[in-house]
Amino acid sequence: MKVTVFGIGYVGLVQAAVLAEVGHDVVCVDVDQNKVDNLEKGIIPIYEPGLTPLVKSNFEAGRVQFTTDAAKGIKHGDIVFIAVGTPPDEDGSADLKYVLAVAQTIATHMESHKIVINKSTVPVGTADKVTAKINQVQQDLNKSVSFDVVSNPEFLKEGAAVNDCMRPDRIILGTTSERSEKKLRELYAPFNRNHDKIIVMDVRSAELTKYAANCMLATKISFMNEIANLAELFGADVENVRKGIGSDPRIGYQFIYPGCGYGGSCFPKDVQALVRSATAVGYQAKVLEAVEAVNYRQKEKLFDYIMRHYNNDINGKTIALWGLSFKPNTDDMREASSRVLMEKLWEQGAKVQAYDPEAMEETQRIYADRDDLALMGTKESALNGADCLVICTEWQAFRAPDFDLIKNKLTDPLVFDGRNLFEPSLMSEYGLHYYAIGRGKSVHSVN
Repeated sequence: MKVTVFGIGYVGLVQAAVLAEVGHDVVCVDVDQNKVDNLEKGIIPIYEPGLTPLVKSNFEAGRVQFTTDAAKGIKHGDIVFIAVGTPPDEDGSADLKYVLAVAQTIATHMESHKIVINKSTVPVGTADKVTAKINQVQQDLNKSVSFDVVSNPEFLKEGAAVNDCMRPDRIILGTTSERSEKKLRELYAPFNRNHDKIIVMDVRSAELTKYAANCMLATKISFMNEIANLAELFGADVENVRKGIGSDPRIGYQFIYPGCGYGGSCFPKDVQALVRSATAVGYQAKVLEAVEAVNYRQKEKLFDYIMRHYNNDINGKTIALWGLSFKPNTDDMREASSRVLMEKLWEQGAKVQAYDPEAMEETQRIYADRDDLALMGTKESALNGADCLVICTEWQAFRAPDFDLIKNKLTDPLVFDGRNLFEPSLMSEYGLHYYAIGRGKSVHSVN
């Protein structure tokens, strides 16, 4: 099938590559000529496991093309995905200017029936706005080409996006058009063979499903962080609590790991956007407001530990930091807990020596050259001359370190762990003073 994808970002590129992999003929359109040139050279703008070989092989096979020519893209595709960004506006609501700009472009150039798919995460009612925009532009141009607008939200996890796209848990189609449903069932047939994963519903329900899914997951994380903070005050161990409640099948173990807060491009933005959407219809989403507030506070947790330990004076201290990306297996630092921590450390006169397996270039792009930030080549070199170690991201490479080396390299045998990677008893055996999230009062001193 002939498919066009507008927006070669995280969602658009993964979707395009996977559709091309199963045999569809895909054209990707983006306004960034440099990005298009790089993709044609095999240079992928994001780190995502498995994505680079997928893009390269399908480009070489001619199943995926990259262009800045919108008219070419619209002429090519019977199915047109809108996968551009929806950044938060100043009040936290989703900014639809890029989505509506693509809608205007589609209306301007289309000459035959199109199925327009909203793949971007957008507020409830966006499909109606896209429809209105296309109708308005066509009226202004004295055109009357038929089209359908479908909501088909993505449910990709950064770090596992290719697999999620190839083997989706569900495929949500928001449409009342039998014609569009039939075409999209054909498009997604290669991913729908073991059992029927396609769920068809009205457009607005599909739009809300995406927000509800991300907000539910964010809620679980903030709830567990709240429990971790209580465990710390009560002298309980949140890891035992986590195992105890996770064994209940109604709760399960997923997304109940306490830590130093969630980040990324989805959860923070989507919680804020749904709160603002609720406000717009006269409803106060108190649970979601609390989810956001708890997460904001949790991102300051490691800094609070450090300041408490050093009696509120870290001026001149050197902090070794392991993990910069908001989660493992990505170089994405949007809303990352590491950024909150580093910026607070710098305000207090501390220096940071940081290492991350993938996010070093992104860190350099964000912060450029600073005297108080050194990006180190290995996790071990980040320890050199440091007063203490802080862990912000649970990369596999951090899970089994040389504890003797850590103790010997650090000025203070001190570890602040924002992801609860280690057992407090083990750290005590190695003579390391260990702060973890919600592991009880006893873990904050060496026996």
